[in-house]
Amino acid sequence: MSTPNRDAKSTISNFTHYPDDAGYFDEFGGQFVPEILRPALEELQAAFSKLKQDDAFNRTLREELTHYVGRPTPLYFAANLTRHFGRARIYLKREDLAHTGAHKINNTIGQILLARAMGKRRIIAETGAGQHGVATATVAAKYGLECTIYMGEEDMERQYPNVQRMRMLGATVVGVTSGTRTLKDATNEALRDWLTNVDTTHYIIGSVVGPHPFPALVRHFQKIIGEEAREQIQHQAGKLPDYLVACVGGGSNAIGLFYPFLNDDVQMIGVEAGGIGTGPLQHAATLTYGRPGVFHGMRTYLLQTADGQVQLPYSISAGLDYPGVGPEHSLLKKSGRVQYLAVSDAEALDAAFLLTRLEGIIPALESAHALAYLPKLLPHTTEAEIVIVNLSGRGDKDMQTYIQHMEKEQQNK
Repeated sequence: MSTPNRDAKSTISNFTHYPDDAGYFDEFGGQFVPEILRPALEELQAAFSKLKQDDAFNRTLREELTHYVGRPTPLYFAANLTRHFGRARIYLKREDLAHTGAHKINNTIGQILLARAMGKRRIIAETGAGQHGVATATVAAKYGLECTIYMGEEDMERQYPNVQRMRMLGATVVGVTSGTRTLKDATNEALRDWLTNVDTTHYIIGSVVGPHPFPALVRHFQKIIGEEAREQIQHQAGKLPDYLVACVGGGSNAIGLFYPFLNDDVQMIGVEAGGIGTGPLQHAATLTYGRPGVFHGMRTYLLQTADGQVQLPYSISAGLDYPGVGPEHSLLKKSGRVQYLAVSDAEALDAAFLLTRLEGIIPALESAHALAYLPKLLPHTTEAEIVIVNLSGRGDKDMQTYIQHMEKEQQNK
């Protein structure tokens, strides 16, 4: 579907009680892990449940988010982009202005504080676009903890500046050569490391994926995006938005924006990576083309072959190049509360250059996928309506791709 469904309403009146005690969002989520990991997950759940209610922990977290991360991030009225489309007013939630250049730092700050409280001496993480890796290496450096980042060699090549940033921050970057050499394979290696070193190591998962309690834990640290946006738009425009739009790979920036609005009369649209087609290795649109299965410790929507094997994804955007999705998004799809749609590589590139040339803001390729839905959404809106797009990251890391695109355009002239 390429147009908003104004009649899509939730069949669930209150989403805030998810997940249940077993970590399920309806039929999705859970803990599909080896027995050796269960004590670590139980330890993490106990620490998280205690500390999120602890005044001193929350005070420290607020101080770090304010003075280190740079929150609140602005909600920016994109006047030129709004005039270009001539319909609804477009606002951008500027997560690209957070320290390290993306929303990932919200989660890594929270998790590093948890890790310290649990006495962990070593941090590991997986990364695709490198923004989560950079954010993890950043907080590990700040708190003096050993850090290892797993990254597919394909992603290391296309995100080389972020690899060097992680190394400069003192992290060991381990290139993963298995499979497609991308995010899926980096996650596999990080899980293997955790299995081996679970007593001393905390795994900072970068999105709302994985076994319980990670989906709820990461959402807890990312919901500040939507909490701020909700307050900011009412102050600036005097009303709630009519639409929220965010890109979806694993889904942390999207759930961070959506969650505080789930019980409001606001349309929400998650935009996946449609790549270059609908076949294997042509897209990473899990919720658009996938079906439920078990992957990386959770039951969720998954790109699968006919015989149930993981179908390898593809996206021009390293951060969206993942065959699964957070289980909460699977619930939101099943319920109809959020619409999930896909845009192509070409549409994302066009959207990135349009924002850059109209507003002087170079977005990350991930964020460009959310922007790419605007030409499909805006014709169905009025000037009285408001759209908030989550600008989840900045485009420095994607300059090689953007340069190649500009060079190709020049050659075709």
